[in-house]
Amino acid sequence: MEVRARRDQPLGMPPARFLREYWQKHPLLIRGAGAGFKLPLTPEDLAGLTCEDGVLARLVLHDRRADHWRVETGPFAETRFASLPRSHWTLLVQDVDKWDADVAALLDDFDFLPRWRIDDVMVSYAADGGGVGPHVDQYDVFLLQGLGVRRWRISLDPVAPQALREDVDLKMLADFTATHDWRLHPGDMLYLPPGIAHDGVAEGDCMTFSVGMRAPAQSELLLDLAEHLVEHLPETQRYADPDLAPARTTGEIDAPALLRVRQALGALAAALSSPQLADWFGRFITRYRAAQIAAPPLRPTTSAAFAAALKTGRPLLRHPWSRCAWTRHGHAATLYVAGLALPCSRATAIALCDGGPIPPGVALALPAADRQCLRDLLNEGHLRFGPRPRGHR
Repeated sequence: MEVRARRDQPLGMPPARFLREYWQKHPLLIRGAGAGFKLPLTPEDLAGLTCEDGVLARLVLHDRRADHWRVETGPFAETRFASLPRSHWTLLVQDVDKWDADVAALLDDFDFLPRWRIDDVMVSYAADGGGVGPHVDQYDVFLLQGLGVRRWRISLDPVAPQALREDVDLKMLADFTATHDWRLHPGDMLYLPPGIAHDGVAEGDCMTFSVGMRAPAQSELLLDLAEHLVEHLPETQRYADPDLAPARTTGEIDAPALLRVRQALGALAAALSSPQLADWFGRFITRYRAAQIAAPPLRPTTSAAFAAALKTGRPLLRHPWSRCAWTRHGHAATLYVAGLALPCSRATAIALCDGGPIPPGVALALPAADRQCLRDLLNEGHLRFGPRPRGHR
């Protein structure tokens, strides 16, 4: 996992071997990767750059006593840097290679990769103790140490918890236990494939150059492809059902309907399994062409209040703007209401899709999961209580 670079092999090995054995597979620490490394810009240059409009920059400050993290975004006033504490802060600047030719020249050492695969060079300057906390990147990154010393800890534990802290405006791991620990000096470089938890902390003032890769998520690819395709589709091409048979149950999105949806989507549907297609379409079609949206009540109804209202004889009425549909899953169903998906019984799904009032006695006799479904819909504004019938006590 640790090699030493040579003048003719900055990766410590031929690029073909690196790509075959390490790329997107294993971390690699390369000592002396930047032989004769010369700092392409000074900390003062970096700070000055963050005062310019259009530069993506962040300040991350850590209060150790309270374990409180704060993030500020640029552009920054020059006076901001004079007021920073002596330690435990980091300045992060994206796309520095687009602003500085000397930083852009660093990418020449990565010409074994397709240039379109490289995203940017992010430069971080950290005071002693500065960092951004333990985190996981979903793309390859080369961390080249430019100034000072940074301690990098990584975790290769395949079952390590991935939960994030909810009190921090950063994607920071709530729990992190390192399996490897290194100190990088100027010219040293750490390669990390996607998904490796890591934490870098400055020991004294330091500067790191991070060469990150472009790795769009499948969701981003599909969304952009869909937007590209729809630009060339005529309005006349629509969901169609000339083979429609009489509906057997109210509101069901049945297998023939989903087959027609798959045919209407064409090649895009290949990315979706049958359950994924059903879930997407159920949410979509109950939102489609909705003129208005039901508003939730000011106060949610508790379980006790829900039962008490039913016992007074008040029926449940569906909001007129709330569209419903359902799909079957064995003996159960998934109910879709205005884009929401809720598990329930088939009987409850059919009753809600039918649109009529749900008598209080019927609601009270439902299984707990179905009563919860009704209460959820009530608290979202898709159901409301009707008036109490005359003579009911």
